[in-house]
Amino acid sequence: MKTMSFDLQPVLNGERLLLRPLSPDDVDGLYAAAADPLIWAQHPASNRHELPVFRQFFDAAMASRGALAVIDKASGAIIGSSRFHGYDPERREVEIGWTFLARRYWGGDFNREMKALMLAHAFQHVRRVVFLIGPDNIRSQRAVQKIGGVKIGERMNGDGLKSDVYAVSA
Repeated sequence: MKTMSFDLQPVLNGERLLLRPLSPDDVDGLYAAAADPLIWAQHPASNRHELPVFRQFFDAAMASRGALAVIDKASGAIIGSSRFHGYDPERREVEIGWTFLARRYWGGDFNREMKALMLAHAFQHVRRVVFLIGPDNIRSQRAVQKIGGVKIGERMNGDGLKSDVYAVSA
C-alpha cells in the first residue's frame, strides 16, 4: 500500500470508461445524463432530476473536491458521476458515493468497470471502501453486492438520513 496522499480526483482510464475530475463546464452534460426521473426513483433525493435540485447536487459535487465525471469513451459523452469522500488515513478507509449512471448504461458492465477503477485506485491507500446506501435503494444495494460489497451496519449520511453501510475490503 502506497504511503503518498490519496488523490480524490484521479484520472482513471478503463476499457470503455474514462473517469476524470468533474469540472464546472460539465454541468450541462451531467444534467443531460441525470434528467431521467427513473434514475432517482429509489433514491432519497427522488427529485434530483429537477434542475434546481440537480444544481445543488452539482454544486456540492464541485465543492467536495472528490467528484469524478464518468465518460463513455466510445461517444465522449458524460454518462454519470461518482465521488470519493471522507478519506480517513487512520482507519485506512474511504467512501465511494453519490454515484449514478444514465439508464442506458444500467445492467451491463459499465458500473462494474467504474467501481473496479475506483476500487483499484482506493486500495493503493486504504484497506476498506464503504458505500452509504438508502435502505429503500434496492438497485444500488444490489449493484454494490455484485462488486463484493457486504452490509456491515447503519450510519447517518451527510444529510442526516439513515443509510445502510456496505464495505469492500482489499
